Amino acid sequence: MRNQLRSSTLLNEEKRTTIWFLWLFYVVYFVYDVFYFYILPDNPWSAGLGLPTFGFNYIMYLVMLFLLPISYYLIKNNTPGPIKYIYFITFTLFNIVNDIWVYSGNDAPYGSGNVIEIVIVLFSPIFVNKRFFNLVFLGTIFKFIVVGLSIQDPLVILPLLMVGILAMIAYILLNRFLSYVSAVESSYDKQLEGMVKGIIATLELKDPYTRGHSERVAGYAMILANATEEFQDDELKSFYYACLLHDIGKVHIPDYILTKPGKLTSEEFDLIKAHPSVGANAVQQVEGIADNIDVIYHHHERWDGKGYPDGLMGEETHLLPRVTAIADAFDAMTSSRSYRSALPLEEAYNQIIAGRGTQFDPELVDLFEKVYPSWADYHNSYYNKDDSLEEAATTK
Repeated sequence: MRNQLRSSTLLNEEKRTTIWFLWLFYVVYFVYDVFYFYILPDNPWSAGLGLPTFGFNYIMYLVMLFLLPISYYLIKNNTPGPIKYIYFITFTLFNIVNDIWVYSGNDAPYGSGNVIEIVIVLFSPIFVNKRFFNLVFLGTIFKFIVVGLSIQDPLVILPLLMVGILAMIAYILLNRFLSYVSAVESSYDKQLEGMVKGIIATLELKDPYTRGHSERVAGYAMILANATEEFQDDELKSFYYACLLHDIGKVHIPDYILTKPGKLTSEEFDLIKAHPSVGANAVQQVEGIADNIDVIYHHHERWDGKGYPDGLMGEETHLLPRVTAIADAFDAMTSSRSYRSALPLEEAYNQIIAGRGTQFDPELVDLFEKVYPSWADYHNSYYNKDDSLEEAATTK
């Protein structure tokens, strides 16, 4: 789960960008060398060096062509991310060795290898990735410093300055891209959160006893998930929305069952047990939530395998649904329902502890004990806020 891409859309964009990068790399790399060594062999930069039988040029050609099937394999297997790093590192290392070999002990003025170096620096922002930009900038600077120190030619300063100027342009472009992406993500998150909360409000109209339940479960679960230190911010964001919708499948349950004060019949309970699968089916195509659809589908599984809908045991259920199960049970016990009043926090705490190794993941229960004070604070602040709003509404 931790290594899942945030969405199929981002994966497709990365694949398309990588393919454009490969086209740009090979066209510029080989077309430039054809002009440099064959069509214009007597240009000032190549004086005295001859055709590329000198140095590692032909070996470089073979190596770079060998990378094509590797790139094809990675793209087909939906892992295009490493390709840009492989190409840049491979090309730069070969370029360092080639330049030192060609220019050491040679009176010809230094001419920086292939214009593809400049192209990579200038177009590195297309990946909207600061790590790659930093690698390209620092790696290219490193290349010229190493070559300059090795061949003792002051002309190396010229490409160094050019790289610095182009890197500044590329950095400005990268930051504009990042700002635009951040603005779009922020707008999308607000829209998604608004839609999710609207759906929850509709669900709560069916069952007034569960008012605020989804929001509180998401709050408890986020505290516990953060405490595991297993997840990145973007994963937790998707998890939060999935938590808010963990009971969305209850929309298909008749109102009289949700609000029934007495014991449910077996047929009624079967309808209740269907809500995880109904909810998962409802959101499986929703961008930003689908990555954590198992939170909705498996939040009623138990550690001992006696839960539903699939009767999964132990770690067969992913970590985040196991987190949600504890949060869901705790809030269910500490909020009033049609068939009983809310339990005191201490009693709900003891019942969670009692469920260690049977209903709940024992390691998560250990972690629950540590974060419980934060859960109690969250519970009290939530209900205090709710009481304040009710008082304000009454006085008007």
